[in-house]
Amino acid sequence: MVTIAEGVRLTGAALGAVGGALVALEFFQVPSYVTYEEEWDSYDIDIAPATVTEHTNLGRVGGLLVSLGFTLLFIGELL
Repeated sequence: MVTIAEGVRLTGAALGAVGGALVALEFFQVPSYVTYEEEWDSYDIDIAPATVTEHTNLGRVGGLLVSLGFTLLFIGELL
């Protein structure tokens, strides 16, 4: 049987691993201001500060899961 402290630590490790994978996937996304022109075989950068989005919800959720995982690991050690 798993004790409460071990269960909290295992849950924290699992959430941290999932969050880390989501953050890693975030790095492979192309920012919204970069477009690829097939006709010219080149990339164009069009930066308008009001419309630029560099991060998606995938990365934000991943960051929250990593922080929640570290919090649960810490709480599990205190128990």
